[in-house]
Amino acid sequence: MPELAPYAATAATSRGRQRPDTEPSHRSEFQRDRDRIVHSTAFRRLEYKTQVFVNHEGDLFRTRLTHSLEVAQIARGIARALRLNEDLAEAISLAHDLGHTPFGHAGQEALNEQMREHGGFEHNLQSLRTVDLLEERYAAFNGLNLCFETREGIVKHCSLENARQLGDVGERFLNRTRPSLEAQICNLADEIAYNNHDVDDGLRAGLISLEQLEDVSLFARHVADVRGVYPGLAGRRLIHETIRRLINTLVCDLIETTAGNIVRQSPRDLAEVRLAPPLVAFSAASFEAQRQLKRFLRSRLYQHYQVLRMASKAQRIIADLFTAFTSDARLLPPQYQVAGEGDQVRRVADYIAGMTDRYAIKEHRRLFAVGED
Repeated sequence: MPELAPYAATAATSRGRQRPDTEPSHRSEFQRDRDRIVHSTAFRRLEYKTQVFVNHEGDLFRTRLTHSLEVAQIARGIARALRLNEDLAEAISLAHDLGHTPFGHAGQEALNEQMREHGGFEHNLQSLRTVDLLEERYAAFNGLNLCFETREGIVKHCSLENARQLGDVGERFLNRTRPSLEAQICNLADEIAYNNHDVDDGLRAGLISLEQLEDVSLFARHVADVRGVYPGLAGRRLIHETIRRLINTLVCDLIETTAGNIVRQSPRDLAEVRLAPPLVAFSAASFEAQRQLKRFLRSRLYQHYQVLRMASKAQRIIADLFTAFTSDARLLPPQYQVAGEGDQVRRVADYIAGMTDRYAIKEHRRLFAVGED
C-alpha cells in the first residue's frame, strides 16, 4: 500500500469513538469499523433490499448489498490512486445504505411521508442511527461504536434542524465545513455505481434499450468504441464491455480532476481539507454527461409504468404497516414497543426501515390477508 498523503484520514488523527474501546490487534481502527459493519445484522439484510427492482422480480438485479460492495470497490480504487485511506473509504461505503428502507427509493419516500409530522425519515440519518444505536451485538454498548470519521462519512446531507441533533457528526453542516476526502470519494463512487448499474439492470429487465441509450452521449461514445473493437458483438457482452468502459472513464476523470484540485488547494492536513471547498469532483464535461444520464434514467427507467406500478404497491404496503403499528403498538414485536408516543412512532419507523422487501410483504399479508398467520 502506498504511503498515505498528509491530508488523508488516519487512526492516529481520528477523533475516536463515542465510547472507550480496546485497541484492535493486527488491524487498524478503520479496518475494525469495516469488520463490525460486515458482521452486523443490518448489513446482512441488504441482500434482500433492492435498488429499483423489488427482490422477487429477479435474481440477477442489484440489491443494496451488491450495490454497497460495488461502491466499496470503486471507492477503494480511487482512494488508493490518491494516496488516501482505503480502509476508511471501504467502511463508509459498506455502511452508507444500512438504514435504507425496503423497496428502494419508493420505500424511503413512503416512510418519509408517514413520518412527516414526526421529524421525517432520511436513510442517511437512519444508517447513522443503525450504527450508533440500533445494532445489538456488544455487551458494553448499543450500536457498533464506530470511529467519528466513519460515522461522519455515512451522513452525506442533512438539514440544519437535524444537524443540531446529531452532535459531533452534525457540526460540519452547521459550520459549513467538509468531511474527509475519503467521505467525499464515497459520495461520488455511490453515484458512479448506481447510475451505471441501473443502466445495466434496466437493460436486463427490458425496460430500456440500447437504441434509447444511444441518445445519451456518454453511453453512445462507449458503445461505439466497443463496436469498433469487437464488430458484431451483441447481447450481454456488448452491454458489459460498454458499462465497464463507462465506469473506468468516470473513475479516471474523478481521480485526475480531484488530484488537480488538491494540487491547487494544497491542503497540509485533514483540518485544511475540512476548511477547503469540495475537492473530490468530476470535470465539468463529465459532470454534465452524468446529468444527462441521470435525466435519461429518471424519464425512461424510474418513470417506466412497470417500475411505477411496483413503487405504488410498495408505498401502499409501507403506509398500511405504519398505520397499523402506530394505531396499535401491541402488533409490534416486543422489542419495538416503548413508552412515550413520540418514541413509539420512531420505533415503528425503525422496524419498517429494517425490513427486507420480502419480509415487508409477508408482514403486510399477516396483518391484512384473511387466512395468513
